[in-house]
Amino acid sequence: MMAYDAMNDVDDDVLMVLYANGDQEAARALTYRHAPRVLVLSRRMLRDMAEAEDVAQEAMLRLWKIAPNWRQGEAKVSTWLYRVASNLCMDRLRKKSGTNLDDIPEPADDKPSVEATMLSKDRVTALEQAMQQLPVRQKLAVTLRHIDELSNPQIAQIMDISVEAVESLTARGKRTLAGLLLGQKEKLGLE
Repeated sequence: MMAYDAMNDVDDDVLMVLYANGDQEAARALTYRHAPRVLVLSRRMLRDMAEAEDVAQEAMLRLWKIAPNWRQGEAKVSTWLYRVASNLCMDRLRKKSGTNLDDIPEPADDKPSVEATMLSKDRVTALEQAMQQLPVRQKLAVTLRHIDELSNPQIAQIMDISVEAVESLTARGKRTLAGLLLGQKEKLGLE
Protein backbone atom coordinates (compact mmCIF):
# COMPACT_ATOMS: atom_id res chain seq x y z
CA MET A 1 0.00 0.00 0.00
CA MET A 2 1.08 3.56 -0.71
CA ALA A 3 1.26 6.31 1.91
CA TYR A 4 -1.57 8.89 1.76
CA ASP A 5 0.83 11.69 0.76
CA ALA A 6 1.75 9.64 -2.29
CA MET A 7 -1.96 9.43 -3.16
CA ASN A 8 -2.42 13.19 -3.58
CA ASP A 9 -1.28 13.15 -7.20
CA VAL A 10 -2.84 9.82 -8.16
CA ASP A 11 -5.68 9.98 -10.69
CA ASP A 12 -9.18 9.11 -9.46
CA ASP A 13 -9.50 6.17 -11.87
CA VAL A 14 -6.29 4.67 -10.48
CA LEU A 15 -7.52 5.24 -6.93
CA MET A 16 -10.75 3.41 -7.79
CA VAL A 17 -8.77 0.38 -9.04
CA LEU A 18 -6.58 0.44 -5.94
CA TYR A 19 -9.63 0.66 -3.69
CA ALA A 20 -11.37 -2.17 -5.55
CA ASN A 21 -8.27 -4.24 -4.75
CA GLY A 22 -8.58 -3.47 -1.03
CA ASP A 23 -6.33 -0.41 -0.65
CA GLN A 24 -7.81 1.60 2.24
CA GLU A 25 -5.45 4.53 1.63
CA ALA A 26 -6.97 4.92 -1.84
CA ALA A 27 -10.43 5.02 -0.26
CA ARG A 28 -9.25 7.64 2.21
CA ALA A 29 -7.72 9.75 -0.59
CA LEU A 30 -10.96 9.62 -2.60
CA THR A 31 -12.98 10.55 0.48
CA TYR A 32 -10.76 13.52 1.36
CA ARG A 33 -10.82 14.66 -2.25
CA HIS A 34 -14.55 14.39 -2.99
CA ALA A 35 -16.72 14.12 0.14
CA PRO A 36 -16.45 17.82 1.12
CA ARG A 37 -17.79 19.01 -2.27
CA VAL A 38 -20.59 16.45 -2.20
CA LEU A 39 -21.51 17.66 1.30
CA VAL A 40 -21.55 21.32 0.21
CA LEU A 41 -23.78 20.56 -2.79
CA SER A 42 -26.14 18.51 -0.61
CA ARG A 43 -26.34 21.23 2.04
CA ARG A 44 -27.13 23.88 -0.55
CA MET A 45 -29.86 21.75 -2.06
CA LEU A 46 -31.42 20.49 1.18
CA ARG A 47 -30.69 23.37 3.60
CA ASP A 48 -30.33 20.78 6.37
CA MET A 49 -26.88 19.71 7.51
CA ALA A 50 -28.00 16.37 8.97
CA GLU A 51 -29.74 15.38 5.73
CA ALA A 52 -26.81 16.67 3.69
CA GLU A 53 -24.44 14.49 5.71
CA ASP A 54 -26.73 11.49 5.11
CA VAL A 55 -26.71 12.17 1.36
CA ALA A 56 -22.92 12.61 1.25
CA GLN A 57 -22.44 9.38 3.19
CA GLU A 58 -24.86 7.50 0.92
CA ALA A 59 -23.12 8.85 -2.21
CA MET A 60 -19.72 7.72 -0.92
CA LEU A 61 -21.12 4.30 0.01
CA ARG A 62 -22.45 3.92 -3.51
CA LEU A 63 -19.01 4.84 -4.86
CA TRP A 64 -17.43 2.09 -2.74
CA LYS A 65 -20.01 -0.42 -3.96
CA ILE A 66 -19.35 0.40 -7.62
CA ALA A 67 -15.53 0.41 -7.27
CA PRO A 68 -15.04 -3.22 -8.42
CA ASN A 69 -17.05 -2.48 -11.57
CA TRP A 70 -15.69 1.03 -12.24
CA ARG A 71 -15.00 1.55 -15.94
CA GLN A 72 -12.14 3.95 -16.41
CA GLY A 73 -12.66 6.80 -18.82
CA GLU A 74 -16.48 6.59 -18.97
CA ALA A 75 -17.12 9.21 -16.30
CA LYS A 76 -15.07 11.25 -13.87
CA VAL A 77 -15.46 10.19 -10.24
CA SER A 78 -16.41 13.75 -9.28
CA THR A 79 -19.10 13.92 -11.97
CA TRP A 80 -20.48 10.52 -10.98
CA LEU A 81 -20.62 11.57 -7.30
CA TYR A 82 -22.33 14.89 -8.13
CA ARG A 83 -24.92 13.01 -10.15
CA VAL A 84 -25.62 10.49 -7.39
CA ALA A 85 -25.77 13.21 -4.72
CA SER A 86 -28.00 15.48 -6.81
CA ASN A 87 -30.39 12.59 -7.49
CA LEU A 88 -30.50 11.73 -3.78
CA CYS A 89 -31.19 15.39 -2.94
CA MET A 90 -33.94 15.68 -5.56
CA ASP A 91 -35.55 12.51 -4.19
CA ARG A 92 -35.55 13.96 -0.68
CA LEU A 93 -36.92 17.31 -1.88
CA ARG A 94 -39.71 15.59 -3.79
CA LYS A 95 -40.67 13.63 -0.67
CA LYS A 96 -40.86 16.89 1.26
CA SER A 97 -42.91 18.65 -1.41
CA GLY A 98 -45.71 19.06 1.14
CA THR A 99 -43.32 21.03 3.34
CA ASN A 100 -42.56 24.65 2.53
CA LEU A 101 -38.78 24.68 2.10
CA ASP A 102 -38.63 28.26 3.39
CA ASP A 103 -39.99 27.01 6.74
CA ILE A 104 -36.99 24.74 7.25
CA PRO A 105 -34.46 26.64 9.38
CA GLU A 106 -31.00 27.27 8.00
CA PRO A 107 -28.53 25.10 9.93
CA ALA A 108 -26.01 26.94 12.07
CA ASP A 109 -22.50 26.98 10.61
CA ASP A 110 -19.53 27.65 12.90
CA LYS A 111 -17.28 28.95 10.16
CA PRO A 112 -18.06 31.73 7.69
CA SER A 113 -18.85 30.52 4.19
CA VAL A 114 -17.35 31.94 1.02
CA GLU A 115 -20.66 33.61 0.25
CA ALA A 116 -20.80 35.21 3.70
CA THR A 117 -17.36 36.74 3.28
CA MET A 118 -18.15 38.04 -0.21
CA LEU A 119 -21.69 39.25 0.26
CA SER A 120 -23.61 40.88 3.03
CA LYS A 121 -25.96 38.75 5.10
CA ASP A 122 -28.99 40.37 3.47
CA ARG A 123 -27.81 39.54 -0.04
CA VAL A 124 -27.10 35.92 0.89
CA THR A 125 -30.48 35.57 2.59
CA ALA A 126 -32.30 37.12 -0.37
CA LEU A 127 -30.51 34.86 -2.85
CA GLU A 128 -31.13 31.73 -0.76
CA GLN A 129 -34.82 32.57 -0.43
CA ALA A 130 -35.08 33.20 -4.15
CA MET A 131 -33.21 29.94 -4.92
CA GLN A 132 -35.72 28.01 -2.80
CA GLN A 133 -38.50 29.25 -5.08
CA LEU A 134 -36.92 27.73 -8.19
CA PRO A 135 -38.10 24.35 -9.46
CA VAL A 136 -35.75 21.59 -8.27
CA ARG A 137 -34.05 20.95 -11.63
CA GLN A 138 -33.48 24.69 -12.25
CA LYS A 139 -32.10 25.08 -8.74
CA LEU A 140 -29.70 22.18 -9.28
CA ALA A 141 -28.53 23.48 -12.67
CA VAL A 142 -27.99 27.03 -11.36
CA THR A 143 -26.18 25.73 -8.25
CA LEU A 144 -23.85 23.48 -10.23
CA ARG A 145 -23.13 26.15 -12.85
CA HIS A 146 -22.90 29.39 -10.90
CA ILE A 147 -22.02 28.31 -7.38
CA ASP A 148 -19.99 25.13 -7.93
CA GLU A 149 -18.69 26.53 -11.25
CA LEU A 150 -19.00 23.31 -13.23
CA SER A 151 -19.09 23.39 -17.03
CA ASN A 152 -22.32 22.81 -18.95
CA PRO A 153 -21.08 19.43 -20.29
CA GLN A 154 -20.27 18.29 -16.73
CA ILE A 155 -23.72 19.39 -15.53
CA ALA A 156 -25.35 17.63 -18.49
CA GLN A 157 -23.61 14.42 -17.50
CA ILE A 158 -24.57 14.80 -13.83
CA MET A 159 -28.21 15.54 -14.62
CA ASP A 160 -28.36 13.07 -17.52
CA ILE A 161 -29.66 15.69 -19.94
CA SER A 162 -28.30 17.47 -23.03
CA VAL A 163 -26.03 20.51 -22.86
CA GLU A 164 -28.83 22.50 -24.50
CA ALA A 165 -31.21 21.45 -21.71
CA VAL A 166 -28.63 22.63 -19.14
CA GLU A 167 -28.37 25.97 -20.90
CA SER A 168 -32.15 26.28 -20.93
CA LEU A 169 -32.49 25.36 -17.25
CA THR A 170 -29.79 27.79 -16.14
CA ALA A 171 -31.16 30.60 -18.33
CA ARG A 172 -34.70 30.12 -17.00
CA GLY A 173 -33.37 29.88 -13.44
CA LYS A 174 -31.37 33.09 -13.80
CA ARG A 175 -34.36 34.92 -15.30
CA THR A 176 -36.58 33.74 -12.46
CA LEU A 177 -33.99 34.76 -9.85
CA ALA A 178 -33.60 38.18 -11.46
CA GLY A 179 -37.37 38.66 -11.37
CA LEU A 180 -37.58 37.58 -7.75
CA LEU A 181 -34.74 39.88 -6.68
CA LEU A 182 -35.72 42.87 -8.84
CA GLY A 183 -37.94 44.47 -6.19
CA GLN A 184 -35.17 44.17 -3.58
CA LYS A 185 -32.35 45.96 -5.46
CA GLU A 186 -32.49 49.12 -3.36
CA LYS A 187 -32.84 47.23 -0.08
CA LEU A 188 -29.82 45.10 -0.96
CA GLY A 189 -27.72 48.09 -2.04
CA LEU A 190 -27.57 47.05 -5.68
CA GLU A 191 -28.67 50.36 -7.23
